[in-house]
Amino acid sequence: MSDNQNAQDLLIEEDVYLTSGVHIGTQQKSADLKNFMFKIRSEGLYVLDSKKTDERIKIAANMIAKYDPSEILVVSARQYGQKPVRMFSNIIGCHAFPGRFVPGTLTNPSLNLYVEPRVIIVTDPAADQQALKEAVTSRIPVIGLCDANNETKYVDVVIPANNKGRRSLAIVYWLLTREVQKLKGIIESNSDFKTEVKEFEATL
Repeated sequence: MSDNQNAQDLLIEEDVYLTSGVHIGTQQKSADLKNFMFKIRSEGLYVLDSKKTDERIKIAANMIAKYDPSEILVVSARQYGQKPVRMFSNIIGCHAFPGRFVPGTLTNPSLNLYVEPRVIIVTDPAADQQALKEAVTSRIPVIGLCDANNETKYVDVVIPANNKGRRSLAIVYWLLTREVQKLKGIIESNSDFKTEVKEFEATL
């Protein structure tokens, strides 16, 4: 397959991934993410492979689209992930926990906030460790945005991405939203998706 065909297969032009910093990892790396690395930069930052990010967004969208929106939960303790998570939730129609995840949300039926999702999306397995732990206990499959330093032991579908950047989180959740809408037949093509990436971006 030529580079041109590869480029056409991407959900968005590779330049958009690069200008959004989706590929910029951390200065630490976990062994779990080594297959998603592209290179290490001179200043010591690990760089993620944006083609693999693209591939995993497609896999995650396919998985999410199989569930009824009421069976999906998306969480983000990270500040820059909270607006993208809210937007994803509003458009898809699923549950969202932006901000602090209340212990017992997935394990304590007597809590008002208690939900029983069939799939959970975490913005950062480290920052969202309470949600991740409860998902594992409840045997709920986990989709996780994983930076270079994340461990992926309990993540079923890894989306390698900069999960700390404002624009990076906006583009990943925007693409996930668009792809799920297409797979569910709510929109027919990319041009039918009228919400702009900037609407997913957290304000500074």
